[in-house]
Amino acid sequence: MKNSPSLLPLLRSQLQGGLLALILLHPEREFSLTELARELGASHTAVLREVGRLVEAGILSDRRVGRTRLVTARTDTPLARPLTELIAVSFGPLPLLTEALQQVAGVERAYIYGSWAARYSGEPGPPPADVDVLVVGSPDPDELFDAAERAGRQLRRDVNVHRVPVTVWEAPTSDPFLTSVRDRPLVELELNRGDRS
Repeated sequence: MKNSPSLLPLLRSQLQGGLLALILLHPEREFSLTELARELGASHTAVLREVGRLVEAGILSDRRVGRTRLVTARTDTPLARPLTELIAVSFGPLPLLTEALQQVAGVERAYIYGSWAARYSGEPGPPPADVDVLVVGSPDPDELFDAAERAGRQLRRDVNVHRVPVTVWEAPTSDPFLTSVRDRPLVELELNRGDRS
């Protein structure tokens, strides 16, 4: 995570991009440092350092409730809107698609693949023009399409959803599409629907 992320090379790290996406794209929420560390799969110390930098820069604000430090997006600065839009189109697919697909019954698992996943995994290249999502399960196609459309509007790019049943995804296959998806970077969406401890 020390190298600049391929999705938005002007940021310091993948952690910074993920942190900004989680907080800026949910300006109505306050996050504890523990919650942020868990959501981002990062150490508490790394999150504490990054939050400190962003609070000092006036991008985030924080407050204490007892021993808990709560962090939220600052929406009252001229930087808030353009930075949020930039983060949405670069790092936004992970939190926004996770949130959208958690609301769709029948989605067992979901992965972002293609150029966005490649950039997220550190492969250099041009910014992704769209976001490709593989949904494993048996969701209603219309509900899935509506969720993808809503996410696409927020991300300002097409979200292409490909749906496969659990049995097809878990079985060995000679399907060229699934073989190519498995052979390239995949970013799994954490869809445990808020039941994490």
